[in-house]
Amino acid sequence: MDYAQEETVAAAGMPQLDFSVWPNQIFWLLIALGAIYFILTRIALPRISGVLSERNGTIANDIAQAEELRLKAKAAEEAYTQALADARSESSRIAEAARAEIQKDLDAAIAHADAEIAARTAESEARIAEIHAGAAESVREVAHEAARAIVGALGGRAADDALAQAVDQRVKG
Repeated sequence: MDYAQEETVAAAGMPQLDFSVWPNQIFWLLIALGAIYFILTRIALPRISGVLSERNGTIANDIAQAEELRLKAKAAEEAYTQALADARSESSRIAEAARAEIQKDLDAAIAHADAEIAARTAESEARIAEIHAGAAESVREVAHEAARAIVGALGGRAADDALAQAVDQRVKG
């Protein structure tokens, strides 16, 4: 480039606004957008949707199991109610000593059934909470990996701490 060309470029202002180089800039913009689109549609988004669908299936199965346990608990409660009614009708015909013995057995059965129902319900709730937390953590991991891949594909480098903080901020809000 000779001195006259340098003066022409300097007089033109910002090189980005020089209309003679716009076709080149537009070409590279389209190449970059195409690369980002390809990375997102072929790599990042399928991974994220696969993890999310797997987690949704697991959560749906656990919810179905919890519903089944709830129905069993309801049936146990109905059986308990029926047993209580039977015990009351029987207790009217039996002497006071026998009535006290039946009540002890009934109370023990009720406590056992209540304890079993409470234990199963607590176990199901704990599993659902664990699956939910695992799904949230998996989403964070996949988002972190996707962000790292995108930044790497664009030729940039970002610290893991900065990526993790940005992903956490996006996932929370």
